[in-house]
Amino acid sequence: MKKLMIVIGLISIVSCKHTDTEMELAKQEVIDSIQVAQEKQRVIDSMKLVTVKEKEVIYVNNNPQTTTVTERKGMSNAAKGALIGAGVGAATGAIVSDKKGTGAIIGGLAGAGVGAGTGAIIDEKKKKE
Repeated sequence: MKKLMIVIGLISIVSCKHTDTEMELAKQEVIDSIQVAQEKQRVIDSMKLVTVKEKEVIYVNNNPQTTTVTERKGMSNAAKGALIGAGVGAATGAIVSDKKGTGAIIGGLAGAGVGAGTGAIIDEKKKKE
């Protein structure tokens, strides 16, 4: 543990010796990446605005035929159960196990399986109703 702390300390001391030009280049890279992210967000916002305007259009249909609009369904209970089970299983596995990473992986997989199974049972019950 002492060796690890010494190595980390030496690395941090050596890595802190940046020249002014390196710092300026790093600052410029950060500014450029922020500008790119802002431009992407502007495009996304404009696309959302277009889709909202499309939804506001009202169609008048004089034909007696009925049109069905399929609404997008949310996640199934099996998918929700798998996500919740994976999270709880990973947290429990990391807490309980001596090897935190391995315990989290095994717990996450087991939790996802149990959660997906439970969610599938709930889906079947809802389908019968």
